[in-house]
Amino acid sequence: MDLAEVKSFNAELSGLYDNKPPISKAKMSAITRGAIKAIKFYKHVVHSVEKFIQKCKPEYKVPGLYVIDSIVRQSRHQFGQEKDLFAPRFAKNMQQTFANLFRCPPEDKVGYVKSFLGYNQLLSVFG
Repeated sequence: MDLAEVKSFNAELSGLYDNKPPISKAKMSAITRGAIKAIKFYKHVVHSVEKFIQKCKPEYKVPGLYVIDSIVRQSRHQFGQEKDLFAPRFAKNMQQTFANLFRCPPEDKVGYVKSFLGYNQLLSVFG
Protein backbone atom coordinates (compact mmCIF):
# COMPACT_ATOMS: atom_id res chain seq x y z
CA MET A 1 0.00 0.00 0.00
CA ASP A 2 1.61 3.23 -1.18
CA LEU A 3 0.41 6.18 0.85
CA ALA A 4 2.65 8.76 -0.85
CA GLU A 5 -0.40 10.63 -2.16
CA VAL A 6 -1.87 10.79 1.34
CA LYS A 7 1.42 12.06 2.77
CA SER A 8 1.54 14.71 0.06
CA PHE A 9 -2.05 15.71 0.82
CA ASN A 10 -1.31 15.89 4.55
CA ALA A 11 1.66 18.15 3.84
CA GLU A 12 -0.58 20.48 1.80
CA LEU A 13 -3.22 20.47 4.52
CA SER A 14 -0.64 21.25 7.21
CA GLY A 15 0.51 24.09 5.00
CA LEU A 16 -2.65 25.98 5.98
CA TYR A 17 -0.72 26.99 9.10
CA ASP A 18 1.90 28.78 6.98
CA ASN A 19 -0.33 31.82 6.55
CA LYS A 20 -3.12 33.33 8.59
CA PRO A 21 -6.69 33.08 7.24
CA PRO A 22 -8.17 33.87 4.80
CA ILE A 23 -6.65 31.06 2.77
CA SER A 24 -5.63 31.87 -0.78
CA LYS A 25 -7.39 30.34 -3.75
CA ALA A 26 -4.09 28.82 -4.90
CA LYS A 27 -3.58 27.08 -1.55
CA MET A 28 -7.15 25.75 -1.52
CA SER A 29 -6.71 24.48 -5.08
CA ALA A 30 -3.46 22.73 -4.16
CA ILE A 31 -5.13 20.99 -1.21
CA THR A 32 -8.07 19.95 -3.38
CA ARG A 33 -5.77 18.63 -6.12
CA GLY A 34 -3.91 16.60 -3.51
CA ALA A 35 -7.16 15.08 -2.27
CA ILE A 36 -8.28 14.16 -5.79
CA LYS A 37 -4.88 12.57 -6.54
CA ALA A 38 -5.29 10.45 -3.40
CA ILE A 39 -8.79 9.27 -4.39
CA LYS A 40 -7.78 5.63 -3.87
CA PHE A 41 -7.21 6.49 -0.23
CA TYR A 42 -10.25 8.72 0.18
CA LYS A 43 -10.92 7.38 3.68
CA HIS A 44 -7.47 8.54 4.78
CA VAL A 45 -8.01 11.96 3.20
CA VAL A 46 -11.36 12.39 4.95
CA HIS A 47 -9.86 11.30 8.26
CA SER A 48 -7.00 13.79 7.86
CA VAL A 49 -9.38 16.69 7.25
CA GLU A 50 -11.59 15.69 10.18
CA LYS A 51 -8.56 15.47 12.47
CA PHE A 52 -7.34 18.84 11.21
CA ILE A 53 -10.66 20.46 12.16
CA GLN A 54 -10.60 18.70 15.52
CA LYS A 55 -7.07 19.76 16.46
CA CYS A 56 -6.55 23.11 14.74
CA LYS A 57 -6.69 26.54 16.32
CA PRO A 58 -10.12 28.25 16.22
CA GLU A 59 -9.18 30.58 13.36
CA TYR A 60 -8.45 27.59 11.09
CA LYS A 61 -11.74 25.75 11.68
CA VAL A 62 -13.73 27.55 8.98
CA PRO A 63 -10.93 27.11 6.43
CA GLY A 64 -11.05 23.41 7.36
CA LEU A 65 -14.74 23.36 6.50
CA TYR A 66 -14.01 25.10 3.22
CA VAL A 67 -11.49 22.37 2.46
CA ILE A 68 -14.32 19.83 2.82
CA ASP A 69 -16.53 21.91 0.55
CA SER A 70 -13.82 22.32 -2.07
CA ILE A 71 -12.93 18.62 -2.13
CA VAL A 72 -16.56 17.51 -2.41
CA ARG A 73 -17.42 20.00 -5.15
CA GLN A 74 -14.34 19.08 -7.20
CA SER A 75 -14.99 15.37 -6.77
CA ARG A 76 -18.61 15.76 -7.88
CA HIS A 77 -17.54 17.87 -10.83
CA GLN A 78 -14.86 15.42 -11.91
CA PHE A 79 -16.52 12.07 -11.20
CA GLY A 80 -20.23 12.92 -11.11
CA GLN A 81 -22.56 12.86 -8.14
CA GLU A 82 -23.14 9.10 -8.35
CA LYS A 83 -19.43 8.20 -8.28
CA ASP A 84 -18.34 10.79 -5.73
CA LEU A 85 -16.66 9.03 -2.81
CA PHE A 86 -15.91 12.04 -0.63
CA ALA A 87 -19.39 13.47 0.13
CA PRO A 88 -20.84 10.26 1.62
CA ARG A 89 -17.69 9.73 3.66
CA PHE A 90 -17.62 13.30 5.01
CA ALA A 91 -21.38 13.09 5.70
CA LYS A 92 -20.83 9.98 7.81
CA ASN A 93 -19.05 11.97 10.55
CA MET A 94 -20.46 15.45 9.89
CA GLN A 95 -22.14 15.59 13.31
CA GLN A 96 -18.83 14.92 15.06
CA THR A 97 -17.05 17.38 12.76
CA PHE A 98 -19.48 20.12 13.81
CA ALA A 99 -19.07 19.11 17.45
CA ASN A 100 -15.33 19.65 17.00
CA LEU A 101 -16.04 22.96 15.32
CA PHE A 102 -17.89 24.15 18.41
CA ARG A 103 -14.92 23.48 20.67
CA CYS A 104 -13.92 27.10 20.39
CA PRO A 105 -14.63 30.45 22.05
CA PRO A 106 -18.38 31.28 22.10
CA GLU A 107 -17.97 34.42 20.00
CA ASP A 108 -16.65 32.35 17.07
CA LYS A 109 -19.50 29.82 16.98
CA VAL A 110 -22.20 31.98 15.40
CA GLY A 111 -19.96 33.09 12.56
CA TYR A 112 -18.90 29.51 11.82
CA VAL A 113 -22.42 28.20 11.52
CA LYS A 114 -23.73 31.11 9.48
CA SER A 115 -20.87 31.07 7.00
CA PHE A 116 -20.76 27.33 6.40
CA LEU A 117 -24.46 26.42 6.51
CA GLY A 118 -25.49 29.37 4.38
CA TYR A 119 -22.83 28.55 1.81
CA ASN A 120 -23.70 24.86 1.62
CA GLN A 121 -27.44 25.47 1.48
CA LEU A 122 -26.82 27.77 -1.44
CA LEU A 123 -24.78 25.15 -3.27
CA SER A 124 -26.69 22.15 -1.84
CA VAL A 125 -23.43 20.28 -1.51
CA PHE A 126 -24.65 17.95 1.19
CA GLY A 127 -28.34 18.06 0.28
